[in-house]
Amino acid sequence: MLTILLHLLIQFGLILRALLRPHREPAARIAWIVVILAVPVLGIIAYALLGETNLGRARVERLNKVMADLPKAADIPGMDAATTAARLQERHESLFRVGQSISGFAAVAGNRASLMADPDAAIAAMVADIDAARDHVHLMFYIWLPDGNGTRMAEALIRAAARGVTCRAMVDDLGSRALVKSDLWAQMRAGGVRLARALSVGNPLWRALTGRIDLRNHRKILVIDNAITYCGSQNCADPAFLPKARFAPWVDAVMRFTGPVVRQNQLLFAADWMAETAENLHDLLTAPLPPREAGFVAQVIASGPVTRPTAAPEMFESLLYNARRDLIVTTPYYVPVESIQAALRAAANRGVETTLILPARNDDFAVGAASRSYYGDLTEAGVRIYEYQPGLLHTKSVTVDGEITLIGSANMDCRSFALNFENNILLCDPDVTAAMRARQMEYLADSRPVTAAEVAAWGWQKRLWNNALALVGPVL
Repeated sequence: MLTILLHLLIQFGLILRALLRPHREPAARIAWIVVILAVPVLGIIAYALLGETNLGRARVERLNKVMADLPKAADIPGMDAATTAARLQERHESLFRVGQSISGFAAVAGNRASLMADPDAAIAAMVADIDAARDHVHLMFYIWLPDGNGTRMAEALIRAAARGVTCRAMVDDLGSRALVKSDLWAQMRAGGVRLARALSVGNPLWRALTGRIDLRNHRKILVIDNAITYCGSQNCADPAFLPKARFAPWVDAVMRFTGPVVRQNQLLFAADWMAETAENLHDLLTAPLPPREAGFVAQVIASGPVTRPTAAPEMFESLLYNARRDLIVTTPYYVPVESIQAALRAAANRGVETTLILPARNDDFAVGAASRSYYGDLTEAGVRIYEYQPGLLHTKSVTVDGEITLIGSANMDCRSFALNFENNILLCDPDVTAAMRARQMEYLADSRPVTAAEVAAWGWQKRLWNNALALVGPVL
């Protein structure tokens, strides 16, 4: 009897905690209450380990100190007032103001970009740029596998380090655990590549007590000589992605950028690196940049557990509400907050040709089912939903009216919104957006439409399964 009473008191206390915790969506509160009540013991353990966005006090203090000590924007070429003067339509300016409010980076003019043909071509281009590097190479991946592409990247870094280029490579400690445990990691270290692990897990039991293990660095960044950067959805791995080969190929999109936006990605990498290693990279941040050329306006948008909780959803929502003619969204994981679902519906309801492309087979069955629970409301509003057939569509992209593109690492799910460190680039350029839109249309050609009639015909068992998983979507 005493055990039951203690259990009920703990449940009651955690429910109060879930209700009183600030900066939490009502849906997330409900989801955690359901978990705590429906799975008595495991629900309590789950909330204790995963219920709150706890990065760990020491880690947060270290990251805040790094950010506070970074050079001021006025002292950083590429982020000073002369570079950030950018002419945009008023409705586009508001998008970049939202982005700046998230990570502090202003819109910068004078950028150029090219969309890589496919994942293997992206790795080949990265390797070629690393082979041409003269001063430094900075690399960050959430997942880096010791497979074909992973080995090619490592070998390029070792070659660069051998000719005197300073190479710094950082991986997420959980996402890239296969690489960290492999001989390839040791070979890079022996070859002079400076290595770091982001958000080190260490002892899992102790880590669980000091901060959530599942708060991860999901970023994908490559910066070379302050002159070139890459941004997109691709991890450093073969498209076959052996850990989940039955969902292959992984289909990604990556862009290669030059111009002042490179400096913003450099600062983002430097902040992550210095938080993990304490090595000071200020000199690189204030070094002169290559001469500025004509080019489009762009901006790095970084988010994570230490930014405001509504940051990433606000960026997506702003893009969706900005659309006037057409809007195409691709994401592998669609488990949105209510405001994003409403923004997609609103776009279609005001006459915007609105298209959402998702993978037909998701590598996370629960996320796939939860995603489909939103289909009915979307198709009723006129959103065109397509499911990509040939593999796992992993590209995270938004194009708006043939002018605006957002590309990067962030998914449209609660994990990217609140739990992962993410990086994206927002740009305004008809030519680059046309290239990204053409790629999205290629995805569309390999996709199957999901109609409102089809969704309405789903049996009650399927609807029950999808809706039940969507109920706990905020904790997925």
